[in-house]
Amino acid sequence: MKTNRNFNSLIAIATILVLFTTACSKSNSSAPKPATPSVTGVQLTANATFGNILTDNTGRSLYFFADDAAGTSTCIGGCAVTWPVFYQANPTIGTGLSASDFSKITRTDGTMQTTYKGWPVYYYTGDSKAGDVKGDAFVNLWFVGKADYSVMVSDAQLVGADGLNYNDQGLPGTVQSMYITNPSGQTLYLFTKDTHDTNNFTASNFSNNSAWPIDTLSAVGSIPSILDKTQFSIITVYGKTQLVYKGHPMYYFGKDDSMRGSTKGVSYPTPDAAIWKVQNNNTPVL
Repeated sequence: MKTNRNFNSLIAIATILVLFTTACSKSNSSAPKPATPSVTGVQLTANATFGNILTDNTGRSLYFFADDAAGTSTCIGGCAVTWPVFYQANPTIGTGLSASDFSKITRTDGTMQTTYKGWPVYYYTGDSKAGDVKGDAFVNLWFVGKADYSVMVSDAQLVGADGLNYNDQGLPGTVQSMYITNPSGQTLYLFTKDTHDTNNFTASNFSNNSAWPIDTLSAVGSIPSILDKTQFSIITVYGKTQLVYKGHPMYYFGKDDSMRGSTKGVSYPTPDAAIWKVQNNNTPVL
């Protein structure tokens, strides 16, 4: 009899434990999940591959598109499905970033998009989590956003001062060409009469510098990943610094008027001269 009472007591205790465990399980499963952080702005986030990169405040990577050097978004239709736009009307700005570098544009579909240093900003759907940078160098046209790029890359039709189309060799041609710009999308050129690391154009008193201003960058920072950073250097020209790529000193064209995406220098001084050229991976080493 005593044995049965003990056995029954054990069953009762086990039943209570099962009921308690079930109740706890139900209680835990019904607990509210943490809310997904809302996107409020942009910050710099450390990345193992690229150093500090532009992300939204939740850590998702942001990108620039080479075709957008002129400051308007050319990623529309299906492109915008793969590369969704980033937009915040009044974004919070993280440490190390300047609010003056941010603006916004109206896209051709009427929607708004945030820009950084004039570059429209995008997400990449191939990034599944914060910290992913799978979109960088995609088809050599997309680059993870950074605040310290020394140069950027554009891909567009070159149009000379004469209004005609040219290729990257300075010859007439209707074709998209890749070329190097400064971080704000202004075209950089080489002078074919320069020699290795030597500026043969600029006068000692800089009297002709307004025609072809030198790029006075004083140090080489980050470079888009499709370019070789070791091919960039700095020289001194009559007391001023000048950025060099593959031995070619780099210049702006005065008549581009500091306009993003303007490439008027490719037809100067005459369309058949090809004395001033854009620069890219195909540029020969001097």
